Parts: sequence; structure tokens; C-alpha cells
Amino acid sequence: MHFMTALKAAWAQRNSLLCVGLDPDPARFPAHLQGRPDAIFQFCKAIVDATADLVCCFKPQIAYFAARRAEDQLEALIEHIHAAHPDTPVVLDAKRGDIGSTAEQYAIEAFERYRADAVTVSPYMGRDTVEPYLAYADKGVILLCRTSNAGGSDLQFLDVGGAGGEKLYERVARLVAEEWNASGNCGLVVGATFPAEIARVRMLTGDMPLLVPGIGAQGGDIAATVTAGRTADGGGLMISSSRAILYAAGGEDFAVASRRAALATRDEINLCR
Repeated sequence: MHFMTALKAAWAQRNSLLCVGLDPDPARFPAHLQGRPDAIFQFCKAIVDATADLVCCFKPQIAYFAARRAEDQLEALIEHIHAAHPDTPVVLDAKRGDIGSTAEQYAIEAFERYRADAVTVSPYMGRDTVEPYLAYADKGVILLCRTSNAGGSDLQFLDVGGAGGEKLYERVARLVAEEWNASGNCGLVVGATFPAEIARVRMLTGDMPLLVPGIGAQGGDIAATVTAGRTADGGGLMISSSRAILYAAGGEDFAVASRRAALATRDEINLCR
């Protein structure tokens, strides 16, 4: 199934714009998982199974697996999501960006090794570095645009000319919407910490899906995010929360607590739609 088709179906069927980020930190795992060789998989699997009916997608962050030599557990996790929750898209948060020949290998990694439904990509080396991902027309390619970190302004807010003093993040949004999205499989990352920029990106890109990190632990405001970024039908967003949901409790009931946190977050988002 095309990523965008699956995402739109999840928005509608689950009545949810919530994306749960899977950023497993073994130091924060409950005691009964400590020391297990498959602890990362078991922790994430429990979160997935407890929250799948409440989300529009899951977003595993590859660094949290690779740093602990747990790529095999990431593969197993994505395989589990596809098998147990087949209508739930998986966005691999990898933020890759390199020259075309290397990008081809990264695209194979994301879409053929891990079998992710979408991947995050940096556009800042230009179109030829993104094209290997775009060649997978049924997969989502979600490009960094206006990121949630404070340092994003160092480059993304630079004036690059054009009418009205176009900012670099605006140029990225326009290029993706007008020139790179021929297969209708592109989205953009815009941080919840910058609601004015979310609104600007929405204006530039129409109904293009936006992946919005930065609520919860990073302090982004849900109401401001939804107001700025929703489409006319109240959708168009993957609002990502990771630590606030993953680590809602530290005991053996951690998955139950994560479900409560995910439900509360989904419902708070929906109140603003």
C-alpha cells in the first residue's frame, strides 16, 4: 500500500494525528527488562501493542538502535508492526543526506532492509541526493524543513532572496511542493516549537503531510500546533511524542501507563481540530 494511502486511512479510522516516536533508552527501561539481550525489542513491542489503535504512525529513531548494535531488533520491531498492526505506517527517522550513489544505499537500507513505509531525509545537499528515495514511489519521503531545535535557525531562517526575503526553510517547502513531489509521496518536518513557521509551511504546501516533533518533552504547544498546521478537514499532521509516552511510568506496568499517556495526548490533539 502507498504510504500516503495508509496514512490517510489511519487518520480517518483511528481519528488520530498522534505519532509515537520510538526512542528506546535502556537506562530508562523498567527493572524486569534490564540486562535482557532483546530488551530494546521487548520494550518497544510492548509500547506498540499498547498504543497502535491510538496512533496514525510509529516513528522509530534509528540512532537509538544502531548505537547499541540493535539493528536486528529494529528490523524485528518493524516486522512485528507490519504483522500485528498492518494498517499502521512506520516512519524510519534516519535524517539521511548524502550524494546520490550513497543515497541509493541509504534508500535500500530504509525501504528494503528495514522495510519502513517512510523515511526522514535531509534536503540540504539538493535534489540529486533525494531522488534515490523518491524513486520508491509508494514510500514516504519526509524532508527536513523547519526543525524543532533552537539551532535550526542558524541556517533554516537565513534570507535566501526572492520576493519578500524568502527564508531557506520556505525555499525548501516550496521546492518540495512544486518540484519534488511528482509521485505525491513527500512530506515535511516542521517543529512544534515554531507554530508561525508551521502555518507558513502549510500555506506554501497545501495539504502536504507534516511531521511535527517537539510536543511533550520539548515543550511545543499542542493547540498552537494544530491550529497552525491542520488542513481544511482537520488532518494533515503527524504530531510526534516520544519520551512523554515511552517513559510515562518506570515499573512493569509501563505499557499501560504509555497507553494512558497516548490516549490523553490523542484526545488533547482532537479537542483542537
